[in-house]
This record gives sequence, structure tokens and C-alpha cells, in this order.
Amino acid sequence: MDAVVVGAGHNGLVAAILLADAGWDVVVLEEQPRPGGAIFSDRTLHPDYVTDWFSAFYPLGAASPVLSALDLDRCGLRWSHAPAVLAHVLPDDRCALMSRDVLATAASLDNFAAGDGAAWIGLVEQFERIREPFLNALFTPFPPVRAGLTLARGMGVADLLRFARFALQPVRRAGEELFNGEGGPLLLAGNALHTDLPPEASAGAAYGWLLAMLGQTVGFPVPVGGSSGIVDALINRLKAAGGEVRLNTPVRRLDVVGGHVRGVHTADGEYIATRTVLADVAAPFLFDSLIGAEHLPARLLADLRHFQWDSPTMKIDWALSAPIPWAAEDARRAGTVHLGADMNGLTRYASDLATRTVPRNPFLLLGQMTTSDPSRSPAGTESAWAYTHVPDGVEYTPALIADHVERVEAVIEARAPGFISSVAARNVQSPADLQAADRNLVGGAVGGGTANIHQQLFFRPVPGLGRPETPVDGVYLASSAAHPGGGVHGAPGANAARAALRRAGLAGRAWRRALDSAYGRIYR
Repeated sequence: MDAVVVGAGHNGLVAAILLADAGWDVVVLEEQPRPGGAIFSDRTLHPDYVTDWFSAFYPLGAASPVLSALDLDRCGLRWSHAPAVLAHVLPDDRCALMSRDVLATAASLDNFAAGDGAAWIGLVEQFERIREPFLNALFTPFPPVRAGLTLARGMGVADLLRFARFALQPVRRAGEELFNGEGGPLLLAGNALHTDLPPEASAGAAYGWLLAMLGQTVGFPVPVGGSSGIVDALINRLKAAGGEVRLNTPVRRLDVVGGHVRGVHTADGEYIATRTVLADVAAPFLFDSLIGAEHLPARLLADLRHFQWDSPTMKIDWALSAPIPWAAEDARRAGTVHLGADMNGLTRYASDLATRTVPRNPFLLLGQMTTSDPSRSPAGTESAWAYTHVPDGVEYTPALIADHVERVEAVIEARAPGFISSVAARNVQSPADLQAADRNLVGGAVGGGTANIHQQLFFRPVPGLGRPETPVDGVYLASSAAHPGGGVHGAPGANAARAALRRAGLAGRAWRRALDSAYGRIYR
């Protein structure tokens, strides 16, 4: 076997497709009875409603040069959009609305402060100028030399320095510099909190800006019929390329000899010989369990003990007998709704998480899936969900979970009186439930590790090269634990596949010697 991919999440499937396209004999081994990892939808909550059990909106996927190159539309993937992208509903029912029409977004922000619409348009125009080289730089292995040079040439030194300053700011500060009213800063800060980046975190502006700009330009699309449409398309694409997926096949350990991988051992005792393994798994699981400490530098193992997960998540799914009756009418048109806090409320919420206090006033990210895709439930109803971050280090007993569900639903009811009476079915996923459903969602962390700057770029997953290669020759980290991190965009899988193909090329031995030398300097 030319290559074994461990894990059939979207990154593993992307990696397998690229290898199969290159003519490799590749098999994907997945321990679960279904592929897709944290992309899965079905009708088990209610037979008339499609539920996205994990991820749901895909701005990064729609913008990803990795996924677009796979032509997944030819494999059955179709996108759908809500009438508006995102609404941030304040505690007094004012609402900042993002639409794919930039003038409509600008008009909403001007309702908060005159001139803020023009500031937003300026941000979008800047993004459009740098979008292609910026995304290419983001989604390629670190350092992104070619894409980075293209970006630098396009912006010029002066603008590049100013952009770097902006990107490294906390999102609160960036919002204060750009806008006079509350609406614009909240669109940025709410998007930053799709990760674990609070308003005061360094570089929070970069993520809030990126997700907001993608929302403005490509929207927050959803797959027609449910999130599993992405997985179905990837599986179809892989099969067309000659690849294979084997379900219910956990990998227990890798066979490592003299610093080189020689094969994989499955849980049922099968041995598959291979010189290349791409692991779409959590970084600690790859290094501690699949490879083993005896094959790794002591310093890497020490660094791994400081690996930080992103904040745990609690998610609630609902089948609703009617659309959510928002008092802020603009929110009725949005696929994604942020609610529960203004900027100071976001800071207090983040402070609760940092101090391991379950927030009494949680910030919510809510999805209106039928609004986004009418095929999700019958006309006049809504398939909806909300998630909120909760602190780690807390024992989530059934009573504590039930109490927090009441808080979450109370936040929605306060902004949409009558919501609770429309609940026809409900399911709650605690942090432990999320991990039980997908081993990579450790403790309910859905991002593969913190998005904070101390664990990004060449610090991801540990201080090193920021690349998919590992100290074991032939083993590559292909999950969201690798650069550039979480989100459904396929870059970690693509980067791992390209690294494996590079190693197999004519310059492979020289490339590996250079990597071995670099690893020796980093971990000795």
C-alpha cells in the first residue's frame, strides 16, 4: 500500500484524494461506522427535520482553494444561502445585519453610527484586493514563501505593515479604531468567538476580520440537504480517483523502525505495510498513542504536554414547529445569529470561561438551517441549533447541563418570545457527548486546539516548523491540529498529501535530510 490515511474526516479524505489523483494506492481507515468526522447530518432528532450534528456553515469551505480545486460540485455538492448572512442581536434588540450585499451591510452599520458603513466598505474593498494571495498564503504550509511574496508585492511595504498591526490587535481594539458605533465591532468580535478568541486576545482581529470578510463576500453557505453532502461529495470524488475507505477499522499503533514508518496495526490484528501514513487525528493521539514516546524526541514530548485545547462546547439542536419569532426582524432573515451579549458582555463571558466559571449569561451562536436551506424541514417550521462555549476543568453533571440548557433557551426566549413553545424536539450534546461521537473533539473542543497566537503558525501543534511532517519519516499530521488549524477547508489534509508527494519525488531524500537537520536543531 502506497499510503494509509488514518481518519476519514474531511482532511483525511482530501489528503487521500490528492494522493489517489497522483496515482498512489491509498486506503483510508476510519474507526467510526460512518465517514466525515465532525461533518454529519441525519433525521434522527425528528423524521421531518434534517439536523447538522456538528459543523453547519462553511464560509471557509466555500472560499478554500483546496476544496474548489476538487470540483466537488461535479460530485453532487450544492450550496444554499439564507437571505442574509449573519445577525448580531444586542440585549436591547438592536441588530447588526450582514448581507452578501455590501451596501445593505453598510446601511445596517450606519444605523449604529453614521460613517460606519463607509468604514465597512473600505474593509471589504481591501479584502477583495488581497483575497487570493492572502488565502493562498493561509492555506499553504508554513512559511508561505511564494504566496507571501505575492501578497507583499500587491500590498506594498507600508500597507503590509499597517495590515500586520491591524491583524495582531485584539478584536475589541480593532473595532474601536475602525468604527464609532457598536454594530461593526460586534460583527468582528462575534466572528472571532467562533473560535476561542475573546475580545482582548492578541490577533483576534485577524480571525474576526477573515470570517466577517468571507461572510460578506462568499456568505455562510450550507450544503443542500444537510452537512453530510460535503462528505458524500468527497467520498464520491475519492472513489472516482481509485481510493478506498474502510469503516469500523480503528488503527491501534504505527509500526516504526529506526525512525521510519513501516506499516499500521489495526484493532482487529491486521497489519498493513506502508511507508507513508497521514493522520487525520488529534496531535496528542498521534504522538502519544499511534507513534509512541519511544520513537520521539524528549523535547517534543515535553512540548506536547503544553498543547492547549480550545474551549469546550455545548450544542443544542431543535426541531421547531415555527420559525423563531425574533423581535429584531432582521434576524429572521439570517442563517447565523449571534446573541446574548454586547461587547462588554462578550468580555465578561470570556472572563467566565478563563476563570472556569459556567457563564450565567452565555453568548450564543445560533443556526437557522431551514432559513438557509428550505429542504431541511417542512415549510413554516425551522431546524435550528445553538452552541456556546463552556469552561474546561468543570464536571458537567446532568443537573449542570440541564441548568445551562435552561439558560441558553432563556437567552433566546428573551429576544424571541414564544420560541420555547415551538420546540417539537430537542437534543443536547455536552462536551463529553461530542468527544464520544468523535475522538478528535477532545473534551468538546471543536477546533483541534486553541486558535490563540501562541499555538498557531510555527507553534502548531508545538513549537517547530509549522509543517505536516513529523520526526518519524513518512508520518504526517493531517488534521486541524496542524497549520492552519480548525474549520472545514481541507488545508491540513492537502498540505500533508503534498508533503508526502514531495518526499517521494526525486528530491525526497535531500528534503528529508534537511528536515531531519531542522528537527535536530529544534528538539535536541
